[in-house]
Amino acid sequence: MSEVDENKLAAMRLEEKASPPGDPGTATTPPTATAEEPEKKLSKNALKKLAKNKGKKKEKPTWGEPKQNNKDKTNSKKASSAISSLPKPEFVNTTPKGNKKDLSSTPMADAYHPAAVEAAWQDWWEASGFYSCDPKEAEGKSPEEKFVMVIPPPNVTGSLHLGHALTAAVEDTLTRWHRMKGHATLYVPGTDHAGIATQSVVEKMIMKESNQTR
Repeated sequence: MSEVDENKLAAMRLEEKASPPGDPGTATTPPTATAEEPEKKLSKNALKKLAKNKGKKKEKPTWGEPKQNNKDKTNSKKASSAISSLPKPEFVNTTPKGNKKDLSSTPMADAYHPAAVEAAWQDWWEASGFYSCDPKEAEGKSPEEKFVMVIPPPNVTGSLHLGHALTAAVEDTLTRWHRMKGHATLYVPGTDHAGIATQSVVEKMIMKESNQTR
């Protein structure tokens, strides 16, 4: 090799070192794969999703921008909070104790206020004898015109729960319905309920405390 050829080779090597990667002037040869990678086969569900979403551009939500559905939710929350923040009207019970509630002087409120709605009714019911039954009036009535129900007390084995409240509500409704029909009604508190379970608990308690059996 002549000196001219050696100088040319040295100049070409210097140009290759000086040129940055990806420069169009230099030709880069792609790396040759030693082994062909196997193509991944898609499942039927994936193919269906691809066919379904073909041609549709999925809009990416922008950061901090609420969706349309969220706007409705925020508006309803603001409205409900505005209603709840309104000052509650002060209620003054002007009905004398034991008299029927006078509704003519009290305007209807925009919302339900228990203190205003339930005032004076309990005193009037008790004064009118709606919770009692006159034995003399009940004697002259037929069995079909009498309705007596015992209020089951809570079990010794546990505390009050939703089942007790539901049972008492249904029984109270039945008693009021019979009273409105003019029947002799009595909703009396009971003294015994779930006797077997109560007896078992009491016997275990006595056995533990004083070591006595039945």
